[in-house]
Amino acid sequence: MDLPVIVLLGPTGVGKTPLAVELAQALGGEIVSADSRQVYRGMDIGTAKPTPAQRAAVPHHLLDMVDPDAVFTLADFCERAQAAIEEVRNRGRLPFLVGGTGQYLAAMLEGWRVPRVSPQPELRDRLRREAQEKGVEALYRRLQEVDPEAAARILPGNLRRIIRALEVYEATGVPFSRQRGKERPPYNYLVLGLTMERPALYERVDRRAEAMVRQGLVEEVRSLLARGYGWDLPSMSSLGYIQFRPYLEGRCSLEEALARLKYDTHAFIRHQYTWFRRLPVQRWFDASRPGEVAAVLPYIRGALNAER
Repeated sequence: MDLPVIVLLGPTGVGKTPLAVELAQALGGEIVSADSRQVYRGMDIGTAKPTPAQRAAVPHHLLDMVDPDAVFTLADFCERAQAAIEEVRNRGRLPFLVGGTGQYLAAMLEGWRVPRVSPQPELRDRLRREAQEKGVEALYRRLQEVDPEAAARILPGNLRRIIRALEVYEATGVPFSRQRGKERPPYNYLVLGLTMERPALYERVDRRAEAMVRQGLVEEVRSLLARGYGWDLPSMSSLGYIQFRPYLEGRCSLEEALARLKYDTHAFIRHQYTWFRRLPVQRWFDASRPGEVAAVLPYIRGALNAER
């Protein structure tokens, strides 16, 4: 029997990582990360990367893949995720695809054929300069004109993805959304979602943001800047990092930067749910109810037995 791929998705801060570790330990599994920020080395606190203890308990894949100044595309993710899943299955273990990056999850679950357009450094530099001079909104409006379908799936402030979509369009003359074909997914997926009522989730991520600052998030950002990683990089302009730029430049207080992180995290969660609504989630579990969380393991065991 081919082992299925267990997918555990959900918004940031809902508790996917500890549950995934518990499930993988119980079922002889390994975790393949579907998080676009956790691929970067040295960006640990702001991305809520699994702890050393969690990584020691269960093998994790697709963490710490590249330095913060490297390009890591959707095509790179799909290629490496499939390779990791095959590696896990070949060892007779159960692969868990775990994360909240909607585009990554959709690409795997829907069998996207992702165009492998090589990065265009000069074009990217020009677009970044344009964003600095005219604002990210100007680039987003241009993307809306040339590829409205791609723009509808990208947050207006997500400079990295806006630049990538414009890069693909300008390099090929074809909108990114029209280049993305689909084929039959190579795996049998069991897709489970972890969720929570929005007010409770917002409260939870607010407390997590405060904990991140206590754990040294500002020092992590300073360290990255000291190593030469600038604000223009996609990694440094991501959630958990760019919110501290005004504070580190003396333009706001730490309390104001923390408030911005909380606000932007709430917006990010809303965007995540936009992606999740289109995905084939077989069952949602409420993370605020211990009984529902405890039901995930027997649910998976039942599904695995039905496959035999």
